[in-house]
Amino acid sequence: MAAQNDLRVVEIKAFVPARDFDLSKRFYTDIGFTMASEGGGVAYFHFEHASFLLQDFCAGSSAENFTMHMLVKDVDAWWNRIAESGVTARYGVRLSEIEIQPWRMRDFCLTDPSGVLWRIGQNFPDTKPG
Repeated sequence: MAAQNDLRVVEIKAFVPARDFDLSKRFYTDIGFTMASEGGGVAYFHFEHASFLLQDFCAGSSAENFTMHMLVKDVDAWWNRIAESGVTARYGVRLSEIEIQPWRMRDFCLTDPSGVLWRIGQNFPDTKPG
């Protein structure tokens, strides 16, 4: 009898580049992520079941060409959390206003200290008359 292969995916995470690893670790903690572990130039961050790996490495302009997308239940709550955290002044990062996108999402953009762009958004239902 042939062995059964288990192809279930447990998790997928991006390696987010950091120019200043310590500064980036503080930034992500300040916006609400938990740093669960660190070692070998990699820090594991999560918020509930969503996670990413922050790496102590950034080649050329890779950070400015890197985008993360985080889908949330309440985009207003996340925008308020980030705005009230003081990270824009403390880290010199950009926080956009919430916008309605043509792909039926309300979202905003946040850059991290290395220039990584985060799009944080909430889906909304199609409201076409019908």
